[in-house]
Amino acid sequence: MQTFVPEELEDDILTDLMEEINELYESSEQTLIELELRPEDNELQRALFRSIHTIKGDLGLVNFTPMIPLLQHVEDLLDFLRKGQIAYTSTMSDLVLLTMDKVKAFVEGIMRQGSAEFDEAFNADLVDAIAQITPDNSDEHERLLVNAVRILNPDFDGGESHDEANTAAKAPKLATIGIPKDVSDEKKLDILFFRDMMQSIEKRSLYWGGRGDRIAKLAMYINDLAGNPIEEDQLAVACYVHDFGMAFMPIKLLHKQDSLSDIEFNLMRSHVYKSSRLLEHLDQWDMARKIVMQHHERTDGTGYPLGLKEDDICDGAKLLAIADTYDAMTHSRANANVTQYSKKQAVIEINKTAKGQFSMKWVRLFNQAMTTLLTKGHL
Repeated sequence: MQTFVPEELEDDILTDLMEEINELYESSEQTLIELELRPEDNELQRALFRSIHTIKGDLGLVNFTPMIPLLQHVEDLLDFLRKGQIAYTSTMSDLVLLTMDKVKAFVEGIMRQGSAEFDEAFNADLVDAIAQITPDNSDEHERLLVNAVRILNPDFDGGESHDEANTAAKAPKLATIGIPKDVSDEKKLDILFFRDMMQSIEKRSLYWGGRGDRIAKLAMYINDLAGNPIEEDQLAVACYVHDFGMAFMPIKLLHKQDSLSDIEFNLMRSHVYKSSRLLEHLDQWDMARKIVMQHHERTDGTGYPLGLKEDDICDGAKLLAIADTYDAMTHSRANANVTQYSKKQAVIEINKTAKGQFSMKWVRLFNQAMTTLLTKGHL
């Protein structure tokens, strides 16, 4: 392991560098999700190339030399892509994002302590693996991409070397309803009860049919993809209960075509209190109550009801906020002035507006989930 100590730089230069890398990282994430949907879109391919090229150029200006060969080879790969000499695959997305993660960690290390460790042999192996991918060996591209990604992430499970049946068994599956299987009979009965209540409540509006199951299934799928950091039973209950309070609003308000007045908007916002209070005395669903209470909070602190910021919002609420928004965007609503998006358009739009509204960690997981579900036609 070697230690890189850069030339002395002003703090403002490092801060500006890190800000630009973060901005390019976020824009590249959006570009990659759009590429999953439109892999032959040359403008997207060129945008991805420009992001890597810009980061490489910025690091060159401050002489952060250890990362430049790696970025150069990723740039060369994306140059083949934008020229139509190789085809885009999802594994290429993993390679780009993992490379950017590595660059971010390197720069952050310098900002924290004035130096950064790097493994010259590791970088050389990675560069060599990427360099093997050329327009002349297209039949080998996926295997070679997987090899390169596994250097960065040994746990990566893509590629041809895995048994197809085993891979399928490990992959999360979209359930038919949002009821977890591995819960006690008592909790299962509770969840079924809440689901039955939601189905009755959905009849309150012409625009709500099937909403509870759709949101629960998507949220459970994304949570599964993430390794189930959120308790499945608590998430399921929150998904079915979070909008119960909306059912006790006047129909004329629920179906109002014009913009809401401040008084009407505040009344609509009160649904989080009404919904969460239904779980107030059910101690076994305390986390579900917390998720319900927080699912309209925003990471920049401008949400409601408490104006919490990202670190104070629980993961369940962060995930539910995205699933809830996606469902609202892709289904008809009372207000004809509100745009109804296609599924692919909704994914792109959520990425465009994510900063400050949603947790970027959960947006990335949402993107991974939607890429799989839309590609396979499961949604």
